[in-house]
Amino acid sequence: MAKSSSISCILRIIPLFLLTGAILPSAFAAHDYAQALSKSFLFFEAQRSGYLPRKQRVQWRGNSGLNDGKPSGVDLVGGYYDAGDNVKFGLPMAFTVTMLSWSIIEYGSQMAAAGELGNAIDAVKWGTDYLIKAHPHPYVLYGEVGDGDTDHFCWQRPEDMTTSRGAYRIDPGNPGSDLAGETAAAMAAASIVFRRYNPGYSAELLNHAYQIFEFADKFRGKYDSSITVAQKYYRSVSGYADELLWAAAWLYKATNNQYYLSYLGYNGDSLGGTSWAMTEFGWDVKYAGVQTIVAQLLMNGHGGRYAMVFEKYQEKAESFMCSCMGKGTQNAQRTPGGLIYRQRWNNMQFVTSTSFLMTVYSDYLASARRYLRCAYEVVSPAELLNFAKSQVDYILGDNPRATSYMVGYGNNYPRQVHHRGSSIISYKVDPSFVSCRGGYATWYSRKASDPNVLTGAIVGGPDAYDNFADERNNYEQTEPATYNSAPLIGVLARLHGGHNGFNQLLPVDLPQLQQSNYVQPQPDTNHSSDSGSSPVDISQEMTSSWVYKGKKYYKYTAKITNKSSKNLSNLKLYISKLYGPVWGLTRSGDSFFFPSWINSLPAGKSLEFVYIHSASPAEISVSSYNLV
Repeated sequence: MAKSSSISCILRIIPLFLLTGAILPSAFAAHDYAQALSKSFLFFEAQRSGYLPRKQRVQWRGNSGLNDGKPSGVDLVGGYYDAGDNVKFGLPMAFTVTMLSWSIIEYGSQMAAAGELGNAIDAVKWGTDYLIKAHPHPYVLYGEVGDGDTDHFCWQRPEDMTTSRGAYRIDPGNPGSDLAGETAAAMAAASIVFRRYNPGYSAELLNHAYQIFEFADKFRGKYDSSITVAQKYYRSVSGYADELLWAAAWLYKATNNQYYLSYLGYNGDSLGGTSWAMTEFGWDVKYAGVQTIVAQLLMNGHGGRYAMVFEKYQEKAESFMCSCMGKGTQNAQRTPGGLIYRQRWNNMQFVTSTSFLMTVYSDYLASARRYLRCAYEVVSPAELLNFAKSQVDYILGDNPRATSYMVGYGNNYPRQVHHRGSSIISYKVDPSFVSCRGGYATWYSRKASDPNVLTGAIVGGPDAYDNFADERNNYEQTEPATYNSAPLIGVLARLHGGHNGFNQLLPVDLPQLQQSNYVQPQPDTNHSSDSGSSPVDISQEMTSSWVYKGKKYYKYTAKITNKSSKNLSNLKLYISKLYGPVWGLTRSGDSFFFPSWINSLPAGKSLEFVYIHSASPAEISVSSYNLV
C-alpha cells in the first residue's frame, strides 16, 4: 500500500503490526536530521586507510595500510575500507565517491547551512586522492588492494593487519569496463564539486575521467573476470553496460560535451538504458541512476534530436519510482513496517540509494512543475519526497522495533557491529598486537558492546519481517558499508535544510566554502589555489620566440613563489594546454612536482621552470601543497 506522507504511512500500517504481533512505539519523535548528517561523516573518517590527517576526529583509529601498492611499484596508500573488513574494493569505493559527489551537487547549500559542507568535501577528496593514485597510466586502473579470503580469515584492527595486501589491476589485456566506468563517473562527478573550490584539482579529475572512460569503452569486459578475487564479494552481476552509460551521463554533466550526450542517445537501446525497468539501484546496478539523470536532462531541454530516446529513459526512471512506492505494475517488496526490502544481506544499501533517487527526482519534478504518472494514479513531487522521508525515518528509529539503524543516533542502536576496527580495543588504549586468529577468540566472540562506537554507520538492517538481531556474527544485518551511507548524506541534507529555493534543473551553483572551517584531509594541512590570498604565486612570461620549418615556437619562463612564512613542500601543479617539453619540474601525466633536487621551497623564495611549445601560454594551477 502506498504512503502519501509519513503520518498517513504510520496510520495505514498499524493494523498490520497488530496482526503480526509487533509492538509499535506509541509516538515517534521528530528526527534531528542535522545531527544524523553530522554523525554520518564520522563514519567515513572511521573507514579511512593510509596516513590519517591531523584533524582526524575519530580518534580511536590510526594509520594503516602504509605499504599498499609497494610490491607492485605503485603508491596505493589511502582510500576507504568498504565495510567491516580491511580490503579496499575499487568498484564500491568509486560508487561511494560518485554518490557523495552527487549529494553535494544537489544539496551542497543545505550541507553548508548545517555546517557540514567542508566535511562532505573532505569525504569526497579522501576517495578521489586514492582513485588518482589507482590510475597511474591511461589504460591501467587498480581495482583492489587485499583480498577477501585472507582478510576474512583474520579478525584484526587495520593498524595490526598481517593479511595479504596484493594489488589487482585491469588493463587492455585484462579489461574491466564496469570498474573503469564507475571510476570515470566518480572522477567526473567529483570534478563538478571541486570546480569552484579547487579548479586545478577539478581539471585533474576530469582529465582522469576522460582517459578512464575511453579505456572502459575501448577495451570492454567485466572486471571480475580480470580481478577474479573480487567475485565472491563484489561480483558484477549486471555487467558493464550500465556503467558505460552512467559514466557518459556524468561526463556530460561535468563538461556539456555533446559527444557524451550523443553516447547516451546512440547507445540507449543497445546498452539497456531504455529497456531495463529496475526496482533496485546500487554499486552493481546503475540503470535507475542513469535514467534519473537523463530524465533531468530531458526536463531541462537537453534532449534535442535524442528527445524520443531520452523519453524512454524517463519512462524507465518513473517506472522505478512508481514500483518502489507500490504504485507500479511490478512493485518492490516492503516489510510490514514499510521498509523497502530486496535481500536479507545488507538490505539497507538499497533503501538509502532508492531514497536518494526519489528525493532528487521529487525536486526535479517540482522544478519542472510536473507530476509522476504511475500505472493507476498521479503522484505529486511532495508525495514522492514523503515516501523517501518515511524510509529515512524508519532507518532512524520509526519502525516496529524502535531501533535506530544508524550507530550512535538515538538511544537504541546496534552495539555489536560486525566491524573489525570498532569491535577491538583501540591500539591507542592498548597497543598490544592483536593476532590474526587471536582477534576472533578474544574480540569477535565477545558478547559485549563494541569498545569503539562506529558513529554514523548504517548497518545492514532488519529482515523481511522487521526482525533484527544485534550480534557481531550476524554479518548480514550488523555489517555497515560506505555505500549504505553515501546516498543517505544527500537525503539527510535535503530533509534538514528543506528546498533551497533554486531550480534543481539549472546548472550547479555550490555555495562559497568557509575556508576557516575547512581543512582538507591530508597528513599535513593541505591548501588549494582557488583563493586570491594563496601563498603560492605563479607568474609566467614569454621570453623568446623563433620560427622553425615555417612554424613559430615560444619559450615561456614560469616562476613559483612561496609568499608564506613557512616552507612549501609537496607542491603539485596541474598544467593544461601544454604541447611541448618542460624543464625544471618532475612530470607524472598532467601533474608536475618539484624537481628531484628540491624537497621544499623556503619562505620568500622562488623556483623557475621553462617550457616550449607553439601556442599561447599554458594554463598552470595548483592542485595541492603543504606548509611546514
